[in-house]
Parts: sequence; structure tokens; C-alpha cells
Amino acid sequence: MAGHSKYKNIMHRKGAQDKKRSAQFSKLAREITVAAKMGMPDPDMNPRLRAAVNAAKAQSMPKDNIQRAIDKAVKGDAENYEEVRYEGYGPGGVALIVEALTDNRNRTATNVRTAFAKNGGNLGASGAVSHGFERLGLIEYPGSAGNEDKVLEAAIEAGADDVESDDDGHAIWTSIETLHPVARELEKALGEAEAVKLAWKPGLKVDVGESEAGTLFKLIDVLDDDDDVQTVWGNYEVSDAVMEKLG
Repeated sequence: MAGHSKYKNIMHRKGAQDKKRSAQFSKLAREITVAAKMGMPDPDMNPRLRAAVNAAKAQSMPKDNIQRAIDKAVKGDAENYEEVRYEGYGPGGVALIVEALTDNRNRTATNVRTAFAKNGGNLGASGAVSHGFERLGLIEYPGSAGNEDKVLEAAIEAGADDVESDDDGHAIWTSIETLHPVARELEKALGEAEAVKLAWKPGLKVDVGESEAGTLFKLIDVLDDDDDVQTVWGNYEVSDAVMEKLG
């Protein structure tokens, strides 16, 4: 089990989705509704719904909004959202996986393809880049949950597979099957997680220089701003020095 590795660039930059709180709440609500519709409307009986509710709480989404999203599924008022995944390459040959929930595949595909084309990327076929990633469980804690040693010890005790820590926080990796059992054990030792979700972990990361990083982040921001896009995963690594230059 690894004890230290910078993971903050595996996903889009922290805070990129926080620019528009109402848009973020809309995405969280969509995931809650879909999760509740696919299983039991009780978070204790539905791991996906539990993860969605925890993610909403971590973003300070009001309880009324969370309950309203669950009620939409129970009452059958929800739109029929479909899970879609897009794969492609960004500037510098960075591999990107875009996960979306949509009620109109044509609209979403057009928007994603346009975002790639206008920002130095190329949208590929299904499976174009996912072979370079592992589908795993990811549990995230803020730095305030404890120091690296404390979190590593708790993760080992809980049965996690790997831990990556940096100044921003801790990423605890599990198999898909053990995600929720490990999360429950970690909660006893570290409190409630910031996020519990399925994730794409890259096998190899690509170092991105200053000239390409700006365009890459613009592409990711454009994708993030799309209402249908839930998450953007990538195999990029950007040094702290480059991040500081980009501001």
C-alpha cells in the first residue's frame, strides 16, 4: 500500500465545479434522483444513493434539496436519464474520460465533441482510453481528517488497497466490491468522508507543461460547465510550479 503520492491532478482541479453552486447542486440532484430510481430510495439500503447523498452533503447542499431529488424518483416525476461515457485525448496527449447523465444523447454528444474540438482535443471511440485506467472505488477525506500516518493506518485496518495523500487531502482506493464496506469502517475512525464514489484511476500519468496545461484546463472547465457532464477524469500531472504560473 502506497503512503504518499500527489493525486490532486487525477481529476479536474479542485474547485473547478464550485464556480456555479446552483449548477453543481443540479448535477448532484440528478445523480441522487438516478440512484434512487435505480434502487431503493433509502440511502441505508442503496450504496449508490448513499454515496450521492454524501457527495451532496459535502458540497453543503440543503437537506430539502436532497429529499426533493429522492422524492422525484419515488413519485415517478423524474426525467429518464441515461448514463453515457465519452473518451478522448486532450492537449499533450492526455487521456480523458467524461461521464454524463443525459436525457438527450445527441445534445450531449454534440456538446462534448465540440468542447474537445475547440480546445485542442480529439474525441475518440468508446474504449479509446479507458484501457489505460482502472475502475475502482475512491473515498476522499480532507487534510483535516488526520495526518498521513493516521489515515494510512485507518485505511489498512478498513481493508483499503491504496492511499494517496497530499496537502489537499487523502484519496483512499478500494476495489469496486469493497468500496462501501471500507467506507463504513473508515467512518468509524475518521468521520464522514467528503466523497465515496466509483472512479477511474490512471495506470500511467502524463506530465503536462505550462503551454498545454492552460488549454487542457480550459477544456476541462468547458466540459464541467455542461449540465449533462457529471465528472471528468484524466491521467494528467501538472507540477506545482506550472500551477502557480497559471494562477
